[in-house]
Amino acid sequence: MKLTVVGCSGSFPSPESACSSYLVEADGFRLLLDLGNGALGELQRHIGLYDLDAIFLSHLHADHCIDMCAYFVARYYRHNGGRCPALPVYGPEGTEQRLTTAYADTPSTKSMSEVFDFRTVRPGTFTIGPFTVRTERVRHPVEAYGIRVEHGGRSLTYSGDTGPAEELTRLAAGTDLFLCEAAFTHGKEDIPDLHLNGRQAGQTAQAAGAGRLVLTHIPPWTDPQVNLSDARAVYDGPVDLAAAGAVHQI
Repeated sequence: MKLTVVGCSGSFPSPESACSSYLVEADGFRLLLDLGNGALGELQRHIGLYDLDAIFLSHLHADHCIDMCAYFVARYYRHNGGRCPALPVYGPEGTEQRLTTAYADTPSTKSMSEVFDFRTVRPGTFTIGPFTVRTERVRHPVEAYGIRVEHGGRSLTYSGDTGPAEELTRLAAGTDLFLCEAAFTHGKEDIPDLHLNGRQAGQTAQAAGAGRLVLTHIPPWTDPQVNLSDARAVYDGPVDLAAAGAVHQI
């Protein structure tokens, strides 16, 4: 598998990165995990606008899904090519309604479903193209999911947004690459069931026995070097900071 970081900024885009979006590829299949603010433009640096095979939305906060509205425009009004066929979109209950409301001016309340094939995510195991995926509900103010993607004996686990959660530790058990949010700073923010800090991300990776940790979803007002140092203090494996455009072979 190949992971490309399309965007990794938390909460809102930074000068260096769009918000959360991660492209996972194997056997010619392209799965996108989240499509936050600014990510659609960045995605086109890596693949063509119509080259995706499926999208997974971890939850329905804007920094993880709002560019779906722009992608709707691209697919519904495709210039000189006719309307795009419906693309599988996996998301929490109410994803279609949330995006239709956010766009506010679709031709009809069912227009989104003409180009997106919405499929409701529940905790469990299923397939997306060549990937076996497993999802777990994690700790966030809205319905939110972490996802484990497996192919060819290798695995990637993406936390989505979450506070500390045993469900996430189980999901990431033995994973080769753990893409984990670290939005908070240890000793500074302490809001239950919202986000992890760098130390908590490292502790989760250590408890899960993850092979490698990549910290993501760090907002522009958080010092990533502090979170990196905090994660390294409690996790024995290699730790990196997610960076827009970075490619990881798994």
